[in-house]
Amino acid sequence: MEVKEYLQNAEDSMQLAVEYLDDTLSHIRAGKASARLLDGIRVDYYGSQAPISNVANISVPDARTIAITPWEKSMFKEIEKAIINSELGITPENNGEVIRLSIPPLTEDRRKQLVKQSKAEAETAKVSVRNARREAIEGLKKEIKNGLSEDIEKDAEANVQKIHDKFMKKIDTIFADKEKEILTV
Repeated sequence: MEVKEYLQNAEDSMQLAVEYLDDTLSHIRAGKASARLLDGIRVDYYGSQAPISNVANISVPDARTIAITPWEKSMFKEIEKAIINSELGITPENNGEVIRLSIPPLTEDRRKQLVKQSKAEAETAKVSVRNARREAIEGLKKEIKNGLSEDIEKDAEANVQKIHDKFMKKIDTIFADKEKEILTV
C-alpha cells in the first residue's frame, strides 16, 4: 500500500467516527423539540418495520412540541405504541387528527445525566479516532520492511498525528456544543 492510502484510510475512519458522534448526539433530547428525536423509532407497517417519518408527517410547531400526522388512520395506534415503548420517555397525546408530543423541561439531574451520556459518546468517538491512528501507524511500520524509507515513514506518521489532532478537536467542539445545548435552560 502507498503512504497516501494509509493516510486516506485513517482520515476516512476518523471522519466516520465524527459523523457517528454527531448523529448519536442529535438523538439525545436537550429539552428542545426536534424531529430527529423520532429517527430511531420504528412502527409496524404492513408487516415490516418502518421509521415514523415513512408513515406520517412530522413537524415541530414550537420549541416544546412535536406534531405527528399519520397518513392513514390505522397508524395512530401503531405510532402511539411505538413511542410509548421507546426510550424517549414521553407520553403521546392523540386528538384523532394529530399525535402531539410535549417535550417537558429537563430537571437539573436529567441535564447532568444527559451531559454524562454525551461525554461517553464523545469518548467512544475519540477511541475510534485513536484506533484509526494506531492502525495507520502500524501499517506504515510494516511498509518499512517492504522497502519504504524510514524518513518517509516518519513524515507520514507525523501527518497521521496531525489528522488525528484535527479530528480530536472536532469531537471536542461537537461535545462542547451539545453540552452547552443541554445545560441551557
